[in-house]
Amino acid sequence: MKWSSVPPLAPLKAFAAYADTGSVSAAGARLNVSHAAISQHIRQLEGHLNVALVDRSGRQMVLTLEGRALATALLDGFGTIAEAVEALSEQEDQRPLQISCTPSFASCWLMPRLARFREKHGNIDMMIDPNPNLVTLTPGGIDVAIRYGTGGWSGLENRALFPAQLVLVGAPVLFPNKVPRTNADLQKLPWLNELGTNEASLWLERKGLKRDQITSITDAPGNLVLDGLRSGQGIAVVTRLAVAEDIASGRLIILHEENTGASYHLVTRPGLQRPALRAFCRWILDEARKT
Repeated sequence: MKWSSVPPLAPLKAFAAYADTGSVSAAGARLNVSHAAISQHIRQLEGHLNVALVDRSGRQMVLTLEGRALATALLDGFGTIAEAVEALSEQEDQRPLQISCTPSFASCWLMPRLARFREKHGNIDMMIDPNPNLVTLTPGGIDVAIRYGTGGWSGLENRALFPAQLVLVGAPVLFPNKVPRTNADLQKLPWLNELGTNEASLWLERKGLKRDQITSITDAPGNLVLDGLRSGQGIAVVTRLAVAEDIASGRLIILHEENTGASYHLVTRPGLQRPALRAFCRWILDEARKT
């Protein structure tokens, strides 16, 4: 196809709208422009093609033979485009809402509250991707991500949900005699760390310890780290949000606490959002205000 010979889209749309409605005023109303703009676009199209598309000799403009031929082709073409766009829009609306978050956030915060979302939006299908990695948000893929950090992810919109302090915790069964506080005590204990994250390594660095100085570190998905903590398999650096109930009940003890200034964020692509995504964003922001 020789694209360089195709006239600009605006004049083609204006002429097709005029042919479809029979008047420049009605065409202008369809395209939300003035009737003068429609007339100007038609003249521009005639100049581009060097062909008269309308006969202006009578009291009302009428299509010429060439104008009728072009109008038929344009209306068929624009009709096909409109049908394809409508079909794609319906597919996008029916596609499950895809949410990315860490396994620990999914298990300790999102899943316990998700029933309230389904009560309001029972017709929205969802797919939760419990992934500790920073997943790329792409059209037709992940719609929204819940990320932990200080924000500033390039090319994306993010809204803070709530702050989350880091805590080093462990089950009392690990230290029956005394609670470990010093580096020497901590490095003798088994550690757990969520796969895809480096909270433990960064915490150790800030405390003057290196990963290779620790007796053992087990990397596992976040929800398994939480299970391991509760069963006394090791200590771990996690967000206080993830273990708040365990701390309150005494199942876990805080060994160290640190405010890094980080928060959980709602992250989306910029631009128009489909209805399912808008509904989820409104809901989770409201839930976050209650946290």
